[in-house]
Amino acid sequence: MNNLQILILSAGHGTRMKSDVPKILHPLGGRPVLHYVLDLVHLMTPQEVVLVVSPLLKDIKTPFVHQTVVQHPAQGTGDAVKCALPFLKTTGHVLVLYGDTPLIRQETLDRMISASHSHPERAVIVLGMRPLDKQNYARLLLNEKGELEEIIEDRDLTPSQKEISLCNSGVMLIRGDLLESLLSALTPQNAAQEYYLTDLVKIARQRGYTCDFVEGEASEFMGINTRQDLAQAEAYLQDRWRNKAMAEGVTLMDPKTIYFSYDTKLASDVTLHPHVIFGPGVEIEKGAEILSFCRLSESHVGPYALVGPFAHLRGGVHLQEKAEIGNFVEVKKSTFGPKAKAKHLSYIGDADIGSQANIGAGTITCNYDGFSKFKTQIGEGVFIGSNSSLVAPLSIGDYAIIGAGSVVTQDVESRALAIARGNQSTFDKGADKFREKRKKGKDL
Repeated sequence: MNNLQILILSAGHGTRMKSDVPKILHPLGGRPVLHYVLDLVHLMTPQEVVLVVSPLLKDIKTPFVHQTVVQHPAQGTGDAVKCALPFLKTTGHVLVLYGDTPLIRQETLDRMISASHSHPERAVIVLGMRPLDKQNYARLLLNEKGELEEIIEDRDLTPSQKEISLCNSGVMLIRGDLLESLLSALTPQNAAQEYYLTDLVKIARQRGYTCDFVEGEASEFMGINTRQDLAQAEAYLQDRWRNKAMAEGVTLMDPKTIYFSYDTKLASDVTLHPHVIFGPGVEIEKGAEILSFCRLSESHVGPYALVGPFAHLRGGVHLQEKAEIGNFVEVKKSTFGPKAKAKHLSYIGDADIGSQANIGAGTITCNYDGFSKFKTQIGEGVFIGSNSSLVAPLSIGDYAIIGAGSVVTQDVESRALAIARGNQSTFDKGADKFREKRKKGKDL
């Protein structure tokens, strides 16, 4: 719809969240709640996008929004739309969405817009739903023709009207040429003494216009008002992403224990073991395997690589084909070449590891001196002995060997053997003498 304008209402205070953070900025699947709505809006290519916020968010910076409007004081959804009128055109349609309702699918909104194409005379089209728990939802009242006659808020329902199963999701599509006129007729004559946007339907019907509804899945319209809502939305999104991954050829050994972020990318034939968590910015290529109890963020795992168990990848990691990161290994801002491996108990940070290099157990790159980070370069085919400390900045050439227990502070040439540790001293029967001395000390 080329003449579509979108209005996002986000002025609610979210007091039930009991948080200093506005509810639309709480994290959900790795990013703020509001950003799901903004992404959806962007896909619909509207002419205008207006965001209505509370004074607390007057300086908010968001993508895809053309205008941000402050509603103060908050006097209901109808008043929020009035605040945006100066930025809306009188042509086309205005789609009203909510910043705290992140689960709506584009296909659902597309059906709503298709209905407006089929019946351009409709003044208002509403998205309806049939939730299992109808409490607190406004109801859609239909006439004998099945057309939308009125929307009544839950607190204003009669006992018989409370039995109606068709509820209001809050999403509305309104003719732009009628919006200002319909809004001007709103009054706060209700239990909350607010201007209800839902009253537009009754006003339009009284003026002889027809209104309609499109029905969607109730799960898509869940708003985030409490911490419980946030947890429920997270669970719903995770299930959606898990099912999508499996449908696209990813093996999830225990789906309920695997958590994705909004931008996780998984190729076919990836295998994820139980208890794997993905932060933002992760891509896993074909055939890779992530073992249990791993956490990955801002990382790229190449084809047929192996990670885990109990590994942590973060901050710009790139594992190339068949690289291996083993148990209790943390990798930060580093690249592992093809078939390079760090299998046990290591920290690798700010390093480039060449192909087929082998990092022994207990190795750490000492990349920080308390002020700056420094880089470690490890060449192709290098072998790093166990319990080595590599003090950056440092370069170790191709096929070099570092002896176990070394503290390496100087560059190592290709094919060289470097050992940097204290000489071993061995005393004949020294253990017996030590024990005898200690026993005498205890007897004193």
